[in-house]
Amino acid sequence: MSSDSAAAPRPHPVDPRPVRRMVPRSRDEPHRVATPLELFFDLCFVVAVGQAGRELAHDLAEGHWGDGLTGYVLAFFAIWWAWMNFTWFASAYDCDDVPYRVTTLVQIAGVLILAAGVPRLFGEQDLVLAVVGYMVMRLAMVTQWLRAAAAEEGAARAVALRYAVGITLCQIGWGVVLALPEGARPVVIPLGVLAELAVPAVAELRFQTTWHPHHIAERYGLFTLIVLGETVAAATVAVQSAVDEHEGLGRLLPVAAGGLLICFSAWWIYFARPVHEHLRGNRQAFLWGYGHYLVFGAAAAIGSGLEVAVESAVHKAHVSETAATATVTVPTALYLFTVWLLHSRHVKTGPAQALLPVAAAAVLACTAAGGDGVLAAGLVSAATVAVGVALHARER
Repeated sequence: MSSDSAAAPRPHPVDPRPVRRMVPRSRDEPHRVATPLELFFDLCFVVAVGQAGRELAHDLAEGHWGDGLTGYVLAFFAIWWAWMNFTWFASAYDCDDVPYRVTTLVQIAGVLILAAGVPRLFGEQDLVLAVVGYMVMRLAMVTQWLRAAAAEEGAARAVALRYAVGITLCQIGWGVVLALPEGARPVVIPLGVLAELAVPAVAELRFQTTWHPHHIAERYGLFTLIVLGETVAAATVAVQSAVDEHEGLGRLLPVAAGGLLICFSAWWIYFARPVHEHLRGNRQAFLWGYGHYLVFGAAAAIGSGLEVAVESAVHKAHVSETAATATVTVPTALYLFTVWLLHSRHVKTGPAQALLPVAAAAVLACTAAGGDGVLAAGLVSAATVAVGVALHARER
């Protein structure tokens, strides 16, 4: 993929009119930060993340591992992919006029429809409401790309049109999925996911949109914060409910302490070093951006796992203590390893390079501790942060 645009972008207009031409913003625009609309967008999307996490926790606690993980992977893909596409488009073309704001609010309405459909997706494998919500978000994105195409010319216009056509074709495909018999869906849905993932790669094969590296890194960091916040909130509610119903505070304290250490460590590790300088072109940015499906998904799943661990501590879960602990340690290990793979390894040298992979393996090993495994995983995570800080101090 090309790492440089074929032509320099035009400057972003300062225009108070309610409707502006959607010209590209500069990659070198100073002081580029997330807007209030983007922050509102994130907060509404995390409603769907929380819904998916609660349904996952319920299925895992009941021992329905296959149904829970399948529903979670599919629901989280829909949430993440719509969020990601909006984020990169906004980085390149946010003109903040009335049509842009209204279209973004339509996308927010779409994710709320999707969130309402998540329980049916998990419980009855009913895709209709979730797919309708997803299609609302994605078709709204088509109108944004058509606006960009109308203001562009040459290669940039072709990119915008390829996005619009590609997204539209994918939504037609999802409509067909709803008409298919349930037995055919396990085969067709992965093809639809691959088609969605291919659209940006095909659209920007020879020309790169003018996304802003620092803005993109900030947007991903903010969504990581919100997802971790949802994880803390889910675990807090689970502990409160368990205490109210069972008065088993002594059994819950180790789970709560371990969960808190994991969440604190997850925040520290993600934001230990800035990553925007690594995002030099589409090759690096696409791999980094796509890989965050695992970062976000694992971070949210930690909260689901903590809910299961709490239920196990008060003997409400229908799984063993080891299995309940695994619902925390597995996503924690995945989070640590993926954060290392995506950006920590690009800014660390020497022994620090191996720190997060080793920590991920140690967290997985904590599963064998059964009921004490969550606390053990929290201590390992905290120790990882401490060692990382010490190694960074030595480097300086």
